[in-house]
Amino acid sequence: MQKSSYVISVIIPTLNEEKLISKTLAQFTPELKKKYNIEVIVSDGGSTDNTLNIIGASAEFIIKAEEGKKQNIPIGRNAGAKHASGKYLYFINADTLIENPEQFFEETLTALKEPKVAALTFKFCVFPDEEKLRDKMFHGTYNNYVYLLNKCGMGMGRGECQIVKKEFFEKVCGYNENLPAGEDYDLYRRLAKHGKIKYLRSIIIFESPRRYRQRGYVKVLWDWTINSLSVLFRNKAVSEKWDEVR
Repeated sequence: MQKSSYVISVIIPTLNEEKLISKTLAQFTPELKKKYNIEVIVSDGGSTDNTLNIIGASAEFIIKAEEGKKQNIPIGRNAGAKHASGKYLYFINADTLIENPEQFFEETLTALKEPKVAALTFKFCVFPDEEKLRDKMFHGTYNNYVYLLNKCGMGMGRGECQIVKKEFFEKVCGYNENLPAGEDYDLYRRLAKHGKIKYLRSIIIFESPRRYRQRGYVKVLWDWTINSLSVLFRNKAVSEKWDEVR
């Protein structure tokens, strides 16, 4: 398959993800890649564990951060986007799993064909085998909050999985690399000024609960809230960096 024939570019930022990266990559089977014309791009921020060795041939392209240069997640995502040939950019975190990959690609491609749609967002839950009651309560509430924000035209999408038409991504100049936190909200807030953010309730994205287990939901929600408000009113994050949780 020639590079120019790709329709979808899956971009996965990584940093010391040896525990989960193999499961994330395994979702994009050769059959799915061929059927939907998918390329997988891993944008690594300087892993010092076994991440890059595990990736192997599972990705079409591996982009490495410049040696000695500090790279945050928006820089990593933008680096992946620069190498992407697909017309649709699927940004997926390394600790993220899709409930039904076949349905996911089928329904997202259908939604992206709508001219006014700039980006997509979904329902999020933690890995089913690790889910507790507090996870269900938090994510059920937060998913409805995201839905309402987009319904009001404000623009909101969680960074675990963000899908954007490349033309719109380039129009807003991608992720703001000066934001170590809140960069996902910021991108969708700017995209909403140019097109529609469509919420697909039928799609469920699972994420690792590792951050919630280590920091607790109150602390995580506080971090999300203060950074989002700071980005909205000051165009600047409160957090100087987004701590690595592995």
